[in-house]
Amino acid sequence: MENDWLTYAKKLQAIASTGLHFSQDPHDRDRYDEIANIANEMLARIGDIPVSRIKGLVSDFAKGYATPRIDVRAAVIHEDRILLVRERADGLWTLPGGYAEVGLSPRENILKEVHEEAGIHVNATNLYAIRHKARHDYDQDARDFYKMFFLCKPRCKTPPSATGAETTAAAYFPPSDLPPLSTSRVLPRDIEDAFTYAASATPAIMFD
Repeated sequence: MENDWLTYAKKLQAIASTGLHFSQDPHDRDRYDEIANIANEMLARIGDIPVSRIKGLVSDFAKGYATPRIDVRAAVIHEDRILLVRERADGLWTLPGGYAEVGLSPRENILKEVHEEAGIHVNATNLYAIRHKARHDYDQDARDFYKMFFLCKPRCKTPPSATGAETTAAAYFPPSDLPPLSTSRVLPRDIEDAFTYAASATPAIMFD
């Protein structure tokens, strides 16, 4: 669960971002600028990183109404094993996925991410969970995310392989023997829930 002060700082940053986008009054804009500076200082101290890095994380600051970002993840199950990819950034493993891109549907985003990161084509069959990252035990993040998890099936027997710039390996693992996970991206529960959903006769979508 996210640190309360991190939640407060992100809310202040979002208020400042939206206010600066819509406000034309110079006095109000000064106040929103001050709120943004306070929020960024709080985020920098919580994360023990420079303020400049906090500013760089929010590339759309003051460019519209502040909303959570969308992260899409694919649970590709084949022969009672699940597909994981190893991230180049931290050397740890995760479900294939990433930011949802503008102009693509959730399904199209998932198909693209799996092909780019694991080199295989899949069918996305079901949405099984929608999670607010801040409400779970993912690594804490200065940005706010909704995470969408999709159950997928491979279209053919082509073995996975890391083909993109962001991953260094791709393989299937049994749920009882998972490699070290990149917990900023995926938790063991996300994988457990994929198998539970796939095995259920009357599956229900899990959401926060």
